Amino acid sequence: MKSLTKILSCLAIITILTSCQTNKEQAKACIKAIMNQQAADWSNGNIEGYMNGYWNSDSLKFMGRNGITYGWTSTLEKYKKSYPTKEAMGTLEFNYISVEPIGNSMLVIGKWTIVYPNNTIGGYYSLIWKQVNGEWKIVFDHTS
Repeated sequence: MKSLTKILSCLAIITILTSCQTNKEQAKACIKAIMNQQAADWSNGNIEGYMNGYWNSDSLKFMGRNGITYGWTSTLEKYKKSYPTKEAMGTLEFNYISVEPIGNSMLVIGKWTIVYPNNTIGGYYSLIWKQVNGEWKIVFDHTS
């Protein structure tokens, strides 16, 4: 079942990415679609699927309350350590405050929420998205 979920997530991302254009309105819609897929992957316990939205590079930067993590692999490892099970991951929701172009990049600002059976946690994020090989990817994530 987990393999099927991964395959379906990959197909969804491929479908989303192939429909993305460089037009700013289309870019906004594309990025939101990728983030919605990320939230679905997270909520299904699929961290690897969630990470498809990130630039798979040692140059990826993730800034959280404990400082900066450099690289896709290090970011994935940090997520796996902090959220080792589907239950620990909860249900992720993104609320978008703004999605705006800055040069050839897009800046996404919003609020994240993770819902658990007995509580809810959340905070804010700012993401810088760039097109890498024709695909929109998060190259910088500041989440608090």
